[in-house]
Amino acid sequence: MAIRIVGDHPLTRDEQGRLKSRIATLFLSDHVLVTLPGIHATQRLAYSELVYRGRQAAGLAPLTGEEERQEWENSADLIMENGFLLIRPDPARMDLALSADDALQELVSKRRIRFLNVLDDRVRRAVTERGERWRISSLPHSPEEMNSMIRKSRIHIGQQPIYYYNMITGQRILTFHEFAALRNLAPAALAAQMQEIGDYAGRLNRRGYNEVAFFKTEGPFGAADFAACDWGSAGPEAVLQGWDQLRARFMSAVPPEFRVDNPDDPEWRKAMFTALITRREEPVAEAILSGLSPEFFLQIRWLPGGRVEQGELIFDPIFDELENKPADDELKALCDLNAKHIFFNLIREFGDVEYMNIGRVVGSLSTRPSASGRRDVYIVELKLRGIEAPLVRIIRLLKWGIREHLDEQKDLLRAIIEAEEYAEYVMDRRMGCRQLGMNLPNRITLRKIGERYHGLRKEFEGQLLWAMYAERDYIRGIATDKIPPSKLADPEFAVRFAQLLGKAAAVNIVVGRIHLNGSVLFDDGDEVLTQDERGLPAEIVVADHTGTFVDYRAELIAFAEGYAAPVSRRLGMVPQPAALADAYLTAFKERFDYIQQEFRKRRRAFLTLFRHGRYEQEGAFAFRWERVLERLDRTDPAALTDAIRANIKLPANG
Repeated sequence: MAIRIVGDHPLTRDEQGRLKSRIATLFLSDHVLVTLPGIHATQRLAYSELVYRGRQAAGLAPLTGEEERQEWENSADLIMENGFLLIRPDPARMDLALSADDALQELVSKRRIRFLNVLDDRVRRAVTERGERWRISSLPHSPEEMNSMIRKSRIHIGQQPIYYYNMITGQRILTFHEFAALRNLAPAALAAQMQEIGDYAGRLNRRGYNEVAFFKTEGPFGAADFAACDWGSAGPEAVLQGWDQLRARFMSAVPPEFRVDNPDDPEWRKAMFTALITRREEPVAEAILSGLSPEFFLQIRWLPGGRVEQGELIFDPIFDELENKPADDELKALCDLNAKHIFFNLIREFGDVEYMNIGRVVGSLSTRPSASGRRDVYIVELKLRGIEAPLVRIIRLLKWGIREHLDEQKDLLRAIIEAEEYAEYVMDRRMGCRQLGMNLPNRITLRKIGERYHGLRKEFEGQLLWAMYAERDYIRGIATDKIPPSKLADPEFAVRFAQLLGKAAAVNIVVGRIHLNGSVLFDDGDEVLTQDERGLPAEIVVADHTGTFVDYRAELIAFAEGYAAPVSRRLGMVPQPAALADAYLTAFKERFDYIQQEFRKRRRAFLTLFRHGRYEQEGAFAFRWERVLERLDRTDPAALTDAIRANIKLPANG
């Protein structure tokens, strides 16, 4: 059924480029979309008037009060924002939200429709189980994005745009700053504005929230205060006097730090951001959307994939839209074909998938400088039937594949061979790291996807090539370089953490984990700390062994400064800096001693581990392995530890 619009198209803008209406209501019984400016309550009244006239023309009796209420209930609230239609679901009636979604796709592209209220588990679950996490309206992450959201939330009812709009509750939030600025209005306009504030502050919307709320009021201030003056009949002097009295009451109810709207003030920004994205009873915690550690989750852009119904795979129809509009850059960025192929691989592997969501990590979680080669990383949430918790997988395309070698002007056969050799090299490094005691994820699997070549070689343009990726389980923890100071302020936590970090550092230095620019790769995003039931450090897992065996020539003492840095940068965060340094260095030396003794006990087993592979003086892993073991054997653990200690500058009162 085609949608009938009462008002303008929901994304219509005026001469100044502003949306003509910020809200709309879709009535699902007969697919009527009301976009008339106002509030959702006035749009329901407009719909009732439309139905009344239609029934009157057809010779039918008007709807009863109960029938009218049912029509109102069978609707979905929409908000227009940044070119999107945002559905604000009633968590108890997700069927209405999903029906609205299907109907609106006849009006705008599916990519222009998103869901709000995702901090509610019922909404989140309904969207996630459709394999459409990409359609969740994400929260801003940076101060700049928060400020933009706050600025764009400004809205009016019938008078001035003085309110900040909460899209979750439907409330319009009025700050003291905006209220005080009303003094600049002419008396008649001021009277109309005061009447509007008083009227709507006393009304509840369909979700039980006041249409107008007052920001950060801690004392009694509300609609009753506005009823003391008859704004419609009061003269100019009485209007100004009434406003001035309310201004004084409003000011006394608001703490001083929230009396001026200042997005550059972190406290004000945080308070307003919280007021705009939550209901009064819920916390702000975007990480709960997937259970991922916060620094990881905020880097994910969820992508279209598909869903499974009765065992049948149904790819998201947004991919059909891309086929019809192949030059649409926005669609190409959204419809990641590598993600689609990864999705397909997993469905082929697991025959009992209930739902799956896939996202792309859009920023590096490490602090190291970027280097050549590809850096594509994906995260997959996979729910299997009969298993309560979803599986979470990390997928990383290998840095050097056929595409990259073709770009280096190698012929196709050589590019294929070198891509396969690199995959072997990656897995050999992993085995070497484990042999020397690095705590890596238990399982990594290499798989392939097909992708079209679009690179420097025009003769291969559009050629289907294979790209290889590594798949592993997600490690539930927090990257060591992102542990908050509040945690390190606990002496027991700090010492336990330092001991684990020292152990991890010993293995890291042995395997020559270095960036191509010569800097040490450690404690910069790949080491993940897990915690026990008391929240204390349990273990450190190295999520990605990138950079291992890069250096196999230099004496280890040359890297002493790099391995002092993890302690040095935390000295100001802990109550006992000397204890932190001692715990780290003691654990480092003990672990290095242990690795060295294990090698000396089983020298032949270690040295022959990779002799079956290619052995060349430069590049081959077998050669690097032997050089690393020889260096381990000749290094004095005590001297190395002392060199690191000498680079740690403890405070005078340390």
